Amino acid sequence: MRADRLLSIMLMLQNGGKKSTRYLAEQLEVSERTIIRDMESLSSAGIPVYAERGSLGGWVLEENYRTNLTGMTHDELISLLVTSHSPLIGDLGIRKHFDAAYQKLLASSPRSIRQDAEMIREKIHIDGAGWHSYRETHPYLTVLQEALWLDRITRIQYMKGEELVERIIHPLGLVAKRSTWYVVAESQGELRTYRVSRIVDAVMTEEAFERPADFNLADYWEESLARFMQNLPQYPAQVRMTVNLTERLQRERYVKILRCDIDNPQSGWISADLEFNTLESATAILLSIGAEIKVIAPQELREHVSTAAKAITRLYE
Repeated sequence: MRADRLLSIMLMLQNGGKKSTRYLAEQLEVSERTIIRDMESLSSAGIPVYAERGSLGGWVLEENYRTNLTGMTHDELISLLVTSHSPLIGDLGIRKHFDAAYQKLLASSPRSIRQDAEMIREKIHIDGAGWHSYRETHPYLTVLQEALWLDRITRIQYMKGEELVERIIHPLGLVAKRSTWYVVAESQGELRTYRVSRIVDAVMTEEAFERPADFNLADYWEESLARFMQNLPQYPAQVRMTVNLTERLQRERYVKILRCDIDNPQSGWISADLEFNTLESATAILLSIGAEIKVIAPQELREHVSTAAKAITRLYE
């Protein structure tokens, strides 16, 4: 809409200073002639915009003129500016809406906050992705989002392992864990969680459902994570390891430190009881650590690590 475009022009000039006709046209996806007409309309409406000529010229909004958008504190505004880096906003298809809100919030703030916002853009980058380039695709995220907003029953086809299954779900919430999306839904009288990237088809029906009044998405997610961790298989082991290894193991997702005893403060080694998930994952993790850890028990794990280490040695002989 033209009114939205005029407001966007005002906000860009107010927040970012002088802008060329070409820049405004590219940002708003219109022609340069349209931008010139918009500037004439703003000027006719009493908005103090004017053009500076020359190679470094452009459109300028008088410094003393400000839009009247107020009500947020400095810390609240800065916290919102930081979240603008999130790729999840793009996943939900609301990047343009967020950018418009960003401009409006920035326009309402004094010069000090605008300077802080510029500092954040220059010095802070939020990268929610892992080190690997792989990123899941979720073509039906928009369908699920719409069904969630409208409380509509949805039919999905879902890869459960190697099996394709069909489910009728009542979408109750979307959860993003890093770049992985999950839909929490009621299905067959139970609350279930589906990984969106494994959904191969989703159709929103015209039939509405009644959302449970006592459902809390954050509470459900925390409880389901706790159940997931409790249900993981447990494989205990006794080891000797370097003191420096403690911090690394605390960051490992599939290792839990149950006990640590310092053998000799000067030796730099400690005895510890660890809990892995399986024999295979324990072997892989221990091999990745190398000579900083030695398995004491069980004998089964000692043999697995030894056999794998010898096989690796033979490959490089």
